[in-house]
Amino acid sequence: MSLFEAQERQNTERAKPLAARMRPRTLSEFIGQDHLLGEESILAKLIAHDRLGSLLLFGPPGTGKTTFARLLAQETKRHFAELNAVLHGVKELRDILIAARDRLAADGRGTLLFVDEIHRFNRAQQDALLADVEQGVIHFVGATTSNPFFAVNPALVSRSQLLEFRPLAPESLRTLLLRAVADPVRGFGRLAIQVTEDALDDVIETCDGDARRALTILETAVLSQSEPIRLTKEILAAADLFRAQRYDVTGDEHYDCASALIKSIRGSDADAAIYWLARMLEGGEDIRFLCRRLVILASEDIGNADPSALPLAVSCFHACEQIGLPECQFALAQTALYLALAPKSNAATVAIGLARQDVQNQAVLPVLRHLQDGHYAGADRLGRGQGYRYSYQEPDGIAQQDYLGVERDYYQPVPRGFEADLAARLKAIRDRLRGK
Repeated sequence: MSLFEAQERQNTERAKPLAARMRPRTLSEFIGQDHLLGEESILAKLIAHDRLGSLLLFGPPGTGKTTFARLLAQETKRHFAELNAVLHGVKELRDILIAARDRLAADGRGTLLFVDEIHRFNRAQQDALLADVEQGVIHFVGATTSNPFFAVNPALVSRSQLLEFRPLAPESLRTLLLRAVADPVRGFGRLAIQVTEDALDDVIETCDGDARRALTILETAVLSQSEPIRLTKEILAAADLFRAQRYDVTGDEHYDCASALIKSIRGSDADAAIYWLARMLEGGEDIRFLCRRLVILASEDIGNADPSALPLAVSCFHACEQIGLPECQFALAQTALYLALAPKSNAATVAIGLARQDVQNQAVLPVLRHLQDGHYAGADRLGRGQGYRYSYQEPDGIAQQDYLGVERDYYQPVPRGFEADLAARLKAIRDRLRGK
């Protein structure tokens, strides 16, 4: 390398942000993902023996997916080719595949093709990879922040090993930050920096396991001062210029948070319900989606244990449509808390499920003659509706007659809330109807 080229490279490296400069140079420097890369892990052994096939890396931003792909190519001595599914298309992909075939035929060297944000490729673009993946022309590594079972073609998923990258643990983030402070070449080791443990703890707590965000906060705090540099809790908090939480209204966060909200309400944990509601509101969740989920839950998980739950949820839906954010958050909070503390029953849910199962799997029951419609000319001649006993002519409003033709006990009220009263009434009515 000439002196001029060395200077250009040095200038380029110096211009990179701290997060890019601190990328590990070898797999031994890689921090985090111990569940995948521990010394005795299967993945580590496969890498050591160069036995890895195609990979799909999925997980939140800043967990090392891109870095791992680059280090994997370096470790296995393969040519590294990279595409970003947002910026590149089929033309660039075909050029890389042609070059990979030529390289493999000429000198036997394989190519590791890394496609970042693979979920941004459409079905045809993803399918263009299949033939070369199957033939071993390329070792494919895709990265996505979405669930691959939702975002990636099943054909590509079935040909790949799935590796979940998790948010970095606090101890991993601490190691990374201290390394950046101490490294004199890539980090800030040449500067006089004092940083307290409490300050680091605050950064670690607020960055959601995102290494890139943690390093960006550190870099902003350092560059905003002159020596001697003191990194306190207040300075690092001020350096966190991007505090928006990680939330994708169409991805895993949407479904996982919605699931947590529903399960918290079902489990009667009002505090957890409010937290997940707040998390979704802060993430920009569709208010109508939240309202629909609460209305469904009011019947599915509470039902007749508290008949007021459904009208309240419907009223909340109407109020949110009329008011909008930010004020409708109060109606949502009120409703979520009420539903969380209401007595729970899925008896109505079970009842309709059992009845529909019978309709689908058993012979259809005919409508009994005395229950058939008799309100048309000629109904009497056909015997429709004859023998029907009008309930209001009975002293207690219950006429003893058959309404189904067979005995079925679909509805089983739970001994909670209003359904405890309904259970006793239901037993008395069933006994009366069945002549017991």
